[in-house]
Amino acid sequence: MLVINPGSTSTKVAIFNSDKLIQEKTLRHDVEVIKQFPDINDQLSFRKQIILDFVIEQGYRMDQMDIFVGRGGMLRPLKESGTYLITQQMVNDLKKAQFGKHASNLGAMLAFEFAKANGRSSYIVNPVCIDEMHDIARVSGVKEIDRTSVFHALNQKAIALRHARAIGKDYHDLKLIVCHLGGGISVGWHHLGKVLDVNNALGGDGPFSPERTGQVPSYPLIDLCFSGKHTKDEIKRMLVGGGGLVSYLGTSNGLVIQKRVEDGDEEARFYLQAMAYQVAKEIGSLYFVAKGQIDAVLITGGLAYNKPLIDMLQQYCSPIIPLTIYPGEDEMRALAEGALRVLLKQEQLLSY
Repeated sequence: MLVINPGSTSTKVAIFNSDKLIQEKTLRHDVEVIKQFPDINDQLSFRKQIILDFVIEQGYRMDQMDIFVGRGGMLRPLKESGTYLITQQMVNDLKKAQFGKHASNLGAMLAFEFAKANGRSSYIVNPVCIDEMHDIARVSGVKEIDRTSVFHALNQKAIALRHARAIGKDYHDLKLIVCHLGGGISVGWHHLGKVLDVNNALGGDGPFSPERTGQVPSYPLIDLCFSGKHTKDEIKRMLVGGGGLVSYLGTSNGLVIQKRVEDGDEEARFYLQAMAYQVAKEIGSLYFVAKGQIDAVLITGGLAYNKPLIDMLQQYCSPIIPLTIYPGEDEMRALAEGALRVLLKQEQLLSY
């Protein structure tokens, strides 16, 4: 099984034999090289060749791969979570970028092209657009605007399933709050196998994160938009990429911020505490709409390794409900496991 996960300046590639990882590598791309491509879609041939080179370096041929799995991109809202067959229609939607432009869109395109050339099947697993929210959670307070589900579905679902296995339960029998702490932060209420509510982690709402603002006060944001000082794209960049900790501390690097806190930097500690405060508020809001019927609160993502941050969250949450920590985000394994669940008939293959 070949697993492909494109990012803005890298392509993660892994080869699995069933659930055994054979080889994994992050193929990094020089920013200046990426800048040569006017559009994300123009990178397809470039990324295709470096993936092919990786497979050959590992002593394999593409026709030896039985399954191709790509990271799901920005698609229309998908009402069911799970593993989807990549179709020509899905690829067409991603190429048009009608639901959003992101490097992850290339994942399904690349998997589809490799699979098609070798007479194989290709899949995506729990893309960011999984939308299981119940209707009351969609109401924003403005009739023309709905709250939408855009979150770290791949990692949240994988961690929820891992936790269920760890305690000998079925995920569909559990009531969980899962919090992904990364460059973006998403906090989801998982009720009997469905995410009934979650903040939109990409230019939407919820806590601020290392590089995103989350929810901001409305009137000051309107004033900023109409001040004439910034273009629409510049405002969007402030909200996603230039917001959150990077706007306060000049860096979104969790390791750098952790060291500053441990070295006694009070400014770094204050803004990290403020982020923990907002995450705790988000967890608390879901705890109460779930009427306190929560089996566990799971903390995951790269920032779950950040001890000062986890200590702060424990101080807020543990008096009410203990936190279970699953640090990191093994996206490649999560993608492979999603395909395997379909092959082993533990889940149904879904249609786009």
